[in-house]
This record gives sequence, structure tokens and C-alpha cells, in this order.
Amino acid sequence: MRLPKFLTIAFGKAMVKALQLAGRDAGNFPGLVLWTLDRNCLRHFSADCPIIAVTGTNGKTSTTNFLNRIFSSLPGDKKIITNMQGNNLDTGICSLLLQHCDMSGKVHADYLVLETDESHVPVIYKHLKLETLVILNFFRDQLDRNGEVETLILKVKKFLETYDGNLVLNADDPNVARLGLANPKNKNVYYYNVEKYEGATAELYEAGEGRFCPRCGEALVYDYYQYSHIGKFHCPKCGFGNITPDVQMRDLDLDNSSFTFEGERYHTKHSGIYHMYNLAAVYTAAKLYNIDHKIIHDVFENFEVNNGRLEKFECGGSTLLLNLAKNPVGANMTLRLLNQDKGEKELLFVLNDNIADGCDVSWIWDINFSIFKGVTRVITSGTRAYDIAIRIKCSGYDPDKIFVYPELDKAVASLFSTAGNKYAVANYTAVQPTRAALRAYISEKEGK
Repeated sequence: MRLPKFLTIAFGKAMVKALQLAGRDAGNFPGLVLWTLDRNCLRHFSADCPIIAVTGTNGKTSTTNFLNRIFSSLPGDKKIITNMQGNNLDTGICSLLLQHCDMSGKVHADYLVLETDESHVPVIYKHLKLETLVILNFFRDQLDRNGEVETLILKVKKFLETYDGNLVLNADDPNVARLGLANPKNKNVYYYNVEKYEGATAELYEAGEGRFCPRCGEALVYDYYQYSHIGKFHCPKCGFGNITPDVQMRDLDLDNSSFTFEGERYHTKHSGIYHMYNLAAVYTAAKLYNIDHKIIHDVFENFEVNNGRLEKFECGGSTLLLNLAKNPVGANMTLRLLNQDKGEKELLFVLNDNIADGCDVSWIWDINFSIFKGVTRVITSGTRAYDIAIRIKCSGYDPDKIFVYPELDKAVASLFSTAGNKYAVANYTAVQPTRAALRAYISEKEGK
């Protein structure tokens, strides 16, 4: 069934309004209904402003939110439309556009900044005119939905073969850097990278992809690894990887969360090498739009995403840092943050296996739990609480220090039954329930 354009928009906007009046989230359902009626429903929308999309396996939500804040800080009361909650499939973006378009399907804004699922880039932007695409990284993620990472890369590559807009690429990820070769006629390709930091290693430290040259198939040679397969690489046969970046983050000081871009010193709220790569992508995209450096300084120094991405909680003198980890690389990066804390601490790991997570949780066996330092107790929770507990036990961690509470409220209560620093890792569908459980417990204890 395919409705005429006017009826499609009217029906979609009516669904949005009904859901809002009922106090329900209109983040995905209206788009899902329209997609069921017409899989090309996005063709009914248009925008009279630049569209900036952010994609990649890890860091999409944080990077998109930083860019939204930067563009929202421009003078003149700009209207920025962003899917800040991460509804990043075609159905979610359709729902977002329904909330902001007129009855002709036209979206009036100064900028659209859209987090976009990697596999949906070709689907969405065959209908919407994309001005800038930021690609962060490619890792194995939700294999039962996405398949192997090469499948995703080839989907994006095919789209880029005819794309001539701005393309912002991570030069330190061979899976991403190769996409700069997709359309030799595109002169708007920009690379960013991060200078070697003190935690870089000479050997692969965690699970990684992209070990072979996409041009000639030769094994890539790394000077160093920043994390996973992200690092300084080159092909000894054809030279792939010898990229001079347009933007380089330099002089990293993770202890003080500071770094340099083009001779200027910047500070940020959080540490962690993967956070720095996100900010390098943000800076590169902002540079394309000639954003005042004062705005970038202010956003980097003061903005926090606070939706389960490096979100801080305090309770009874204890501080907790919560972070999303939906694949091995995300989990390993959070463990690196944990190890930067030199004192003793406790860990809560919440693992679900819902459809949105990917029902296959075998990825937890690629998490490097052997690097634990100063972790005095581990609590596991979620629908696969016992699986993650067994995984941690098999890494050599003392099983007498592992406590399993499938119910989140009991897990949180146990976590805060002792004083000290805490860390929490939660996968995709677990992160918001974990935030809610933390808030509920803290509110009860503080009498709020």
C-alpha cells in the first residue's frame, strides 16, 4: 500500500501528535508504520538546510550530541534538529522529520545533525541530500543483525562511490580510511587522526579488524596501536595508509583531559582515548563550517552528553561512572578508563540479550578482563548476568569476588552497600534501565 505524499505526511503527523498527547515517545513508531506502508517513505521529505550525518560503530551518539551543541551555540538563535536520543535507523529519522516538517514534507531548520546507523546510510541518504558525512570507526557489532564488519563497509562504500559531499574520515582506522578511495572524483575528503599517546602499544592489545590492505591484500604494518586496530599503519607493498591528516589532535594529556588542535590547547570533561577520537571528528566537522574556536573551546570544556555515555553519579560519598558498551571494543575502552583510576574500585556489568542488543552475546569473550587493576568486587546483572559472570571468572578473576543479581535494583543496592569509587558498564538495552535504577536508588537514599 502506497499513500499519496500529502496523506502520508498527514497520517504520520497525526500519529506523532496522538502519541505526544498520550505522553508516549514518538521516536520510532510513526516512522515504522510509514515504512511498513511504503519502504521509500523518506522520499516525501526535503530540507532547506545542510544535513550533517555521523556514523560508525562506536561513538555516534556522543559525537552527534557534541556537534548539535556546537551548532546550537552559533549566534542568531539557530534551529538545529537532531536525533539526540539515538533513533538512528530510517524509521527513527522518519519519525524525527515528521515532528519538524510542514504538510508538504519540507523541514525548515538551519542544520540537521543526524546520528545514522551504518547500514542505513545508503537507505536514508538516497532520499535526503547529505552535505557532510562523518565516519568514526568500524568494529564487529551485533553480528546477528549486521553480519561481519566487511558487509557494512561495502554497503557504505557503494554509497560513497557516487557521493561528492564532505567526507570526514578517521585516518587511524584502515576500515574507515579506505573509504576515501571510494570516489576518486570527490575532492571533499578530509582526514583526522590522534597523535600517539602514552597508552599506545606495539602489539595488538584487543580484538581488532582491518588487518589487510584494501588495495592489494598485503598484511598491514603498524607502528603502534592506540586501541583495538586503531593506530598508525601502512601497507609495505602499495603504501596505503600513508595519509597526511587535515586535522591532528596532538599533545594528549589524559590525566588532565587536555590536548592541542592547530596550536590551541583544549580541555574536556572526560578522559579516554576513544573520547579523544570523537572530539577529533567533531573538531574536523566544525572546521568545515568555520565555527568560532571560542565556541569549540566552550563546548569541549563544559558539555557532557549524560545519557549513559561517561555519565557520572554520586551517592553517599561514592562516585560512579556509567558507560555504554555494546561490543568488545566499547567494553575494553571502559576497562582502560577503569585502570586509569589508580585506586581500588568496584565494577557493575549489566548485560542484556534483547533483539536490539543482538541475541548472540559471544562477543563478551573478546573483552580483555585480564587487564583488571584494583577491582575489589564485581557485580553482574541483566538477562545474561550469569554469562558475563562466567566470562569474568574465566579470565582468572577471583570468583569469590563476583556477585550475580539479575534484578537491577538488587545489583545497584549491592554495589552501593560499600564505599569507594564505582564503575558501571551496560550494553545497549541495559544502559537506560541502569540509569533509571541508579537514579531511583540515589533519590531514595538522599530523600529526594
